[in-house]
Amino acid sequence: MFIVGELINGMFKDIGRAITEKNKPVIQKYAVDQIQAGADALDICLGPSSKDPVNDMPWLIKVIEEVTDRMLVLDSSRVKVIEAGLAAAKNPTMINSVTADQEKLEVLVPLAKKFNSKLVGIAISQKGIPQNKDQRLELAAEIVASCVEQDFPIQDLYLDPIVLPVNVAQSQIPDILESIREFKIISQPSPKTILGLSNVSQGACSRSLLNRTFLTMALAYGLDAAILDPKDKELMDAAITAELILNKQIYCDSYLDAYRKK
Repeated sequence: MFIVGELINGMFKDIGRAITEKNKPVIQKYAVDQIQAGADALDICLGPSSKDPVNDMPWLIKVIEEVTDRMLVLDSSRVKVIEAGLAAAKNPTMINSVTADQEKLEVLVPLAKKFNSKLVGIAISQKGIPQNKDQRLELAAEIVASCVEQDFPIQDLYLDPIVLPVNVAQSQIPDILESIREFKIISQPSPKTILGLSNVSQGACSRSLLNRTFLTMALAYGLDAAILDPKDKELMDAAITAELILNKQIYCDSYLDAYRKK
């Protein structure tokens, strides 16, 4: 599974303060700690703390690239912020994210092509959050169709069915899992699938338990990637073990240590 570390986000107090104060060591420690914990990529979100996001995003990218060459996932709803980040980045990039709205697809898909960036497409539109599997599948198909029309490589597209908190939308969770499986048959080659994992436990008790249980179930449905907290050791161990049971890794008695080092 491809793991995107979620912790460099201005919504978190330490990161928000570090962005405001231009505190490089704090940002770099969060980057290194997540990579050492197993992250393959780092999500970068300025959050509400940034008063000048078009300039803060390139600064943040430069700071992180001083300590890692891992992929950077640029997380913003503002096209100008994404574009500024892509132009500044030397590392591989992913855009997080584009909705199924045509006006967004017509801007962000070409931008991803221009900068050779991967792309996250989320199953949501101006009409709101989908209420069932069929609506999610329809929105995902619209994203795939637009990417095909614009000659964007589908193997670089990650589809997100939109995870809702279990404490307010429990009945939708099975549909989200089924969507992960069905997104894979929209096209050939298949798009990949990704989840913003922590959303499932937002506002709930026992967050780590909810996150790791949902992750192991999603892996069984074919999940390719997740944005999560790699410093949650029990979560990471659950992911490694789930992939082992699914025969994606080779068993040995010390498999946890082996795959953490890997």
